[in-house]
Amino acid sequence: MSSPKTVKLRAKGATRAPAIVADTAKPRVAAAQETAQELAAAIQRGLATGDHDVLSPEALQKLMTAACRLYSAQVEAGSTMLPVGEVTSTDIMTTASGLLRAGNLAVFELGMWQSWTGR
Repeated sequence: MSSPKTVKLRAKGATRAPAIVADTAKPRVAAAQETAQELAAAIQRGLATGDHDVLSPEALQKLMTAACRLYSAQVEAGSTMLPVGEVTSTDIMTTASGLLRAGNLAVFELGMWQSWTGR
């Protein structure tokens, strides 16, 4: 149920100023970017010391899910950035194989999708 103030604003046709929405979104985006960079650095430090359990499997799965969805959304919005930086071919193949298994997809299906979409 709307508050009387909200009803009154709507009746007059007033809307929230876009600056209010943008101002509240900017700190959240900046905080998320800083947190992501800190997490990436912590993971890299853990791997450098041989700690392969720097994240639990459940935490890694949630992180991969969010990253996969975000990358897909950015590509759909026109981004041409590659999804990873400095990784080995083995890292890519292992991750790609896991992603295909998670989606119950075969390499053939990936090839067909790439030929249809040009991606």
